[in-house]
Amino acid sequence: MLVTMFAASLLLFLLFELMPGDVALSELGPYSTPEQRDLWLLANGYDRPAIVRYFDWLGHFLIGQWGESRLFLVPVVRITWMRLENTAILGFWFFVFLIPLSLGMGVLAGMREGSWLDRAVSGICILTTSVPPFASTVLVSAVFVFHLHLLPGTSTMLDGFSYAQLVMPVLVLVLYDFGYIARITRAAMADVMAKPYIRAAILRGLPYRRIIFRHALRNALIAPFTLLMLHVNWLIAGVIVVEYFFAFKGFGSLILEASLGKDLYLLEACTMITVVMATLTQTISDLGYLALNPRMRPA
Repeated sequence: MLVTMFAASLLLFLLFELMPGDVALSELGPYSTPEQRDLWLLANGYDRPAIVRYFDWLGHFLIGQWGESRLFLVPVVRITWMRLENTAILGFWFFVFLIPLSLGMGVLAGMREGSWLDRAVSGICILTTSVPPFASTVLVSAVFVFHLHLLPGTSTMLDGFSYAQLVMPVLVLVLYDFGYIARITRAAMADVMAKPYIRAAILRGLPYRRIIFRHALRNALIAPFTLLMLHVNWLIAGVIVVEYFFAFKGFGSLILEASLGKDLYLLEACTMITVVMATLTQTISDLGYLALNPRMRPA
């Protein structure tokens, strides 16, 4: 995990900081003079060797000194944590509805492979997964905002926490994602139900509920658990369309704003945060895989 983060930070530095002239141009704007850029580079220590600047840059990131945002005119650490908090709220309610819905439907369909319930669940999952988020946002807005007049058209969260403003972003994310998780869960559950030890337990007369919860469900959850942990990364950086459409001030929309505004320090911080979250969730996924699958544990 540490090696991955170190390599990603080095690559990020090479992409953004290796050419000091581009950094000065990004910070001062295209109308700055060469003399102004040279003075800015000298004042910010860009006359030092690249290896020295890299470790200095990495050290400042580790202690939370991420520079000043040119776009928002506030410290980068302040705006990033505020946006991360909003995305964390969105992600919490996303997983609250996604996990029981997708796992429940997947387990029920896998328990009765080939039945009408299995076909109905599979059809719903394929239908929702085939609709991209940018289409779902338009559809949800048309129904709940313009037709039924039940929900606000934007979800800025600027006036504090509001359940009404969270409904549509969460609904769009769940509609797009639960079908994929449910299909993976259904395939894993159907595979486990066909195993010899499950058939032997049924023939021995064990209660069906006990067979499902004590023997089948744990093995069937290995693949969905890994996939759910990887969805944390997708939620952080992949909900740009949803957040931007509903004007939701989250981390995904912050990455887009930093890119469009060419805010170098803000974009560097967003990228490094994404890398850290990706490696942490991958580690948690590996540990959970060991907990669910005893065969993978070291002797």
